Amino acid sequence: MSPSAPPAAAAARVASPAKALLGAPSSSRPPRFPHVSMSASSSARASTLAAAAGGSGAAAAAPSLLAADPGHREAVLLAARAAMGNCLGETRLDLAVPGLRLAAKGKVRDVYESGEHLVLVTTDRQSAFDRVLASIPFKGQVLNETSLWWFNQTLHITPNAVVSSPDKNVTIAKRCTVFPVEFVVRGFVTGSTDTSLWTVYNNGVRNYCGNALPDGMVKNQKLSANILTPTTKAADHDVPVSPDEIIKSGLMSKEDFDEAGSKALSLFAYGQQVALENGLILVDTKYEFGKTADGTIVLIDEVHTPDSSRYWIANSYEDRFKSGLEPENVDKEFLRLWFKNNCNPYEDAVLPEAPEELVCELAWRYIFLFETITNAKFDIPDTREPIHERISRNVAQALRNL
Repeated sequence: MSPSAPPAAAAARVASPAKALLGAPSSSRPPRFPHVSMSASSSARASTLAAAAGGSGAAAAAPSLLAADPGHREAVLLAARAAMGNCLGETRLDLAVPGLRLAAKGKVRDVYESGEHLVLVTTDRQSAFDRVLASIPFKGQVLNETSLWWFNQTLHITPNAVVSSPDKNVTIAKRCTVFPVEFVVRGFVTGSTDTSLWTVYNNGVRNYCGNALPDGMVKNQKLSANILTPTTKAADHDVPVSPDEIIKSGLMSKEDFDEAGSKALSLFAYGQQVALENGLILVDTKYEFGKTADGTIVLIDEVHTPDSSRYWIANSYEDRFKSGLEPENVDKEFLRLWFKNNCNPYEDAVLPEAPEELVCELAWRYIFLFETITNAKFDIPDTREPIHERISRNVAQALRNL
């Protein structure tokens, strides 16, 4: 696909959309999707989601692979609605587990210290626009288990900091020095936030984080090659920065940046391959790295989750791109767009409450992605036990055994 081609030319029909998007994957395993069908309630929900994302007309509400198994989908949506009162919004493990100290509270993860180890608790908080928008049932478990799967799958590319996972929402990791840079990798011109590639490109920027961009590109178009667009890890807002600026400012040495940047691009290319083998497009993502006491650069935080990454459905991308419609996404973009359409998420002191329908739909999409990528069934937890009590018990036991 030419990076400067208009939508009609760029979305010309090809025999194999997967090969056109990425090249032939190494595995011949077919995409894992059953026959597409939608219940009446699923069809109505699709219309609501189309409206939330700014879509309209029959094409925007066409049957989706996200509804390929309506019985399973409805069961997950029902479980999500039942679990909305038992989400993990805040944690205080330092008060429940002897010897733990709260080290940092992130947008989604709470980090605790215990000797030479860190305890990372992935909550159900939903973050965008540098603030919390809602709590999504099962989200913390999905993110933690998705990351653990990818950490294990990418050991041939880079070591990571994982030690163990004593709970569905928890990872115990080695302590390391975290680089103050997020390695954002992009394969398409898209996005809706102020720092997204489409936003800055549409505002006239043609050199972004050291990457030269051609004129004539349109939203959701594939780049001619994946690009690295780093950001600094600021407390309240990520700031795009070029590799030269990172090195000159002393945020990282050139040697460390080059190694981490190379790992990030390799991780993304591998992630795109695995996603495409399963009928998905990995559009963009971010990685974080740290250095252990012996000088080894390791992958930390999360990998290819629906929180850190944008995914689209592969087999509908070209037709929707040609028609000027937003791609079918398997991430939080539709919730971002709902907030952008209903408030100013950057400046309003108080945000409207996210509709329950959209919250539950996002819970489904996170689970759909986990099951599609890993080819494993997501284990919906018993919601009768408060999540915080379960986590506290499991973490205390794990730390005693370290």
